[in-house]
Formats: sequence, structure tokens, C-alpha cells
Amino acid sequence: MAAEDTGRLSCGCKGIRSCLLCERSGLEPLAQFQRGKYHFTYHPTSGLAIGDDSSSLGGWAFPFPGVSLSDSFVNEEEETELVNLMDDDEWKSSQSGRKKQDYGPRVNFKKHKLKMGNFSGLPCFSHLLVNRMMQLPVLKNFLPVEQCNLDYRPERGSSIDPHFDDWWLWGERLVSVNLLSETILSMSCDSEDIIQLHHNEMVCNTPLYDPVTGNSESILNFHGDNIPVHCTANCSVKRTSVTGQKPVPYKDVEVAIHLPRRSLIALYGDARYKWKHGIYREDIKSRRICSTFRELSEEFSHGGNQDALGKELLDISMSFQGIPV
Repeated sequence: MAAEDTGRLSCGCKGIRSCLLCERSGLEPLAQFQRGKYHFTYHPTSGLAIGDDSSSLGGWAFPFPGVSLSDSFVNEEEETELVNLMDDDEWKSSQSGRKKQDYGPRVNFKKHKLKMGNFSGLPCFSHLLVNRMMQLPVLKNFLPVEQCNLDYRPERGSSIDPHFDDWWLWGERLVSVNLLSETILSMSCDSEDIIQLHHNEMVCNTPLYDPVTGNSESILNFHGDNIPVHCTANCSVKRTSVTGQKPVPYKDVEVAIHLPRRSLIALYGDARYKWKHGIYREDIKSRRICSTFRELSEEFSHGGNQDALGKELLDISMSFQGIPV
């Protein structure tokens, strides 16, 4: 089926979710998600979430590990070809004004059950993407067994609620390729625990070992005791005053990760398991396509309780002969 006729869009909302299409037909907006009281922006070069200048916490910062952002992961020509190939297949109506294409098994996450169904592998056009992903240190040995393409459009009021991806079947690294337009990935946390904020100028970046990449990368280091440190001229470390700290509840904080067009983002660690991620309606300015790739959890990997099933999934996935299910 060719690309959708935007003049005859259907609505796939159900439950507590709604989009502009069903709201214009008279349905009241159902899901009301409270935005964070304090707004921060993630800075890829430092690995810090820094308070927006317009907020009362401008200049305050905290480490935000578990994010890897790669600009220009695909070029303009590749983007055009990818989108054209996706538009050659049917986009099915989904929740909150989205359209979707799934390449993966049928899964009941609540009951922890899955069936192969009509899963025939990832699409042929993703072979290049997966090979390129594995060249990135953070995605070494990344073997996805599921791909979900999501189509967002402002005229539908497309969004996706803040959520965690499942971790029974899906593994640590979540990888998304952002096509056609830039957007903002909003990170939020429901915890009542406290974040210790620090003045951005009071700390430095110190190389720490990253368990995912196996490399040392520059991220903020408080030496596990929430006391900020800074480098002297000879790079020795000394403590600074605790008066430069400000406690803020996690639940009051929202972190914006800016996703450039044609970029790739990988979430892992705290960004995967501690912080929810979502896309708000107002952050979709024009058509956006997101292709998300997921790997197997330890339970379905070699040596896990269901490694035989995992191997079957992986063999099908890596055939790259799939059509949307």
C-alpha cells in the first residue's frame, strides 16, 4: 500500500489516549501528563543535564548517563530512500495519532508470552543501518530482533506518552533513528528521591569507565558521595564546598534531549531503566519517522533460560527478509 492520504486519516486511539482527530470529533482529551516543574537540557559533549537559562535553575546541572547521540547517522539521500521504501508498505493506525509498521514477534508483555506469528525478519533496507550501528562503540555486538517504525504528524497531534520499554524481552540498549525532522525526546522520572544539583562551573568532566562501550568516556564524576570535585592545574582532584549543592526531587525534573534530523540515539543504563522517555505533541513540528531497534534481554540471550527461543528470533531477524506484521 502506498503512503497514506493525509486527507483521510483514521484514528487508532483507545483507552486513555487521544489525538487531534478524535478530539476534533468531540472526544475530550483523556490522558493528562504533568510536565516537570524544572526544565533541563541534555548536553551531549559533557553528558550533563543543565538547567535552562529561562528557569529558576539555570546554570545548575547533574550528570545524565546512558545516552549516546550520533549526528548525521544517515545522509540525505539515504533518508529519502528509507522513507520511500517505508511508504511503499502500509502504515497502520496506532495510539495517540501515530502510524506504525512492526517487524517483530507477537508479544503479550503482561503475561510474558510471545509467538513468532508472521514475523519474517527485519526489512532488507535495515541491513545497512544495523551494520553501521555496530561500528559505534556503544553498539558493539548490537543484534536487534525487532524494529518498529512510527510516523508522527502535527495534523494528527501525534505523540507518545512517557513510558519505559519492556525489559523482560528487550535488552539494555534501545536504538532509534530520527528521520525527516528534528524533535525533542523528553525524559521524566516518577521517583520521590532527590537529585543533588551542582553549579555547572564547579565541576569538571573526568574519564570514567563505561560498562556498555568498554571505553573511558568523559562524564561528570562525583565519586559516589554527591560531593562535587574539580581539577586543579595539574588535574589532581579536590573537594569543593557542599554549599554549591541544591536538592531537587526527581519527579519535578524534565530533561529535553534534542534529536537532530537523521541522527541516532541509544539509551542504556539509567536513561533506559530509571527515566521514562516520551514525545510531546507540541514537539512535532512536521512529519517525523522514528525507527526503533531492540535487542534481546539476558533471559533470551546465550546462557539464558530461553536462549533457544532467542536464537530462533535472532535467526529470523537477521535474515533481513521481513515485511510488516
